[in-house]
Amino acid sequence: MSLGLPPNARVVEYARLAERLGYHRLWLFDSPALYGDLWMALGRVAEATERIGLGTGVAVPSLRHPMVTAAAIGTVEELAPGRLTCAFGTGFTARVALGRPAMKWADLARYVRQVRALLAGEVTEIDGAPAQMLHPPGWGPSRPLTTPLWAAPMGPRGFATARDLDVDGVIFPGIPDVPLTEWKSRALLAHGTILRPGEDHTSARLVEAVGPWFATSFHGAWELYPHVLDSLPGGLEWRAAMEASRPVAERHLAVHEGHVVTLTQADSAGIAAAGPAILGTGWTGDAASIRARTREAGAAGVTEVVYTPSGPDILAEIEAFAAAVRT
Repeated sequence: MSLGLPPNARVVEYARLAERLGYHRLWLFDSPALYGDLWMALGRVAEATERIGLGTGVAVPSLRHPMVTAAAIGTVEELAPGRLTCAFGTGFTARVALGRPAMKWADLARYVRQVRALLAGEVTEIDGAPAQMLHPPGWGPSRPLTTPLWAAPMGPRGFATARDLDVDGVIFPGIPDVPLTEWKSRALLAHGTILRPGEDHTSARLVEAVGPWFATSFHGAWELYPHVLDSLPGGLEWRAAMEASRPVAERHLAVHEGHVVTLTQADSAGIAAAGPAILGTGWTGDAASIRARTREAGAAGVTEVVYTPSGPDILAEIEAFAAAVRT
C-alpha cells in the first residue's frame, strides 16, 4: 500500500500521516504547469520523515537535462539514503499542459541510459559532449549510486522499452495485458474514495473527492479520442463549457486546469450531467470492495497498489483507504 500525490504546500503533512499509517512509499507527480516542483517536494519530505519510501511518479525526461536529474537523485539520496525510487514516463499530462505531445519512447530510453550512466560515475555522451558527475566529497554523494530506476510503460512500445532497459520496476494506471513477472516490482495506480453510509452520486463530499479523477475521462478523450468525447456521460456538456472558457489557441490550458486536484466550471458541468456515472470512478466503493480489488491486483501480479486520492480532505482519504485495506 503506497500513496501518490501531486506536490503541494501540505505534502509534508500528508507524508507524515502516510508514514504513521504504514504506507510503503510516497510517489509524487511531475507536472510543473499544474503542481509544485517534484524534486523540491521530495527534498522536503525526505527531511521530514524517517522510513517511508520516496518515488517520482513519474519524472518526465524532457523537463530536465539528464545531469539535473542525476544531481537531484543524488541530493535526495544524501537526505534519505536508500529510500528513493525514480520512475520515468513520457509525460502525457505534463507535456499536453504545455501544448506538446508525449515524448517518444526512444527519447525516454536514451535519457534513462544517460542518467543510469551518470549515477554509476561513468562518462556518457549528452547532446554530443562527454558528461560525468564530478561532485567531490561533501558536495554530492559518492558514486556509484544504485537508486532503482523504473519506467511507466503504456502500450506495446512502452513495455518493449521497459524490457529493453531492464528497469527495476514498472508503474501503470491499469493492469496491463502483458506478463508482469519480467519485473521484480509492479505498481498499480488506483484512485477513488471509500463510500460513506448513505452516499450516492449527489453527495457533495463524493463529487469533490472523486470528481477530479472522473473529469480526467474528459481530458483524455479531448486529447486522444475527440470523436468519442460527446458520447461520454457528461462529455457534451463538458465540451461546451470548456470551449467557452478560452480562445482556441489556449484550449489545452482549459482542458487540463485543475487536473486530478480540483474541479473547473467545465468539469462540474460535465459531472452534473453525468449523474450516477461518477460512482464508477476508479476504486470508488465500500471497504469490502477495496479489499477485493486489492486481492485481485495481487493475483494479477501487482506488488504495490499506489492510492492517489483527490479532493479537499486528503488526510481523511489517506486514513479511510488505509483502514479499508487493513480491516
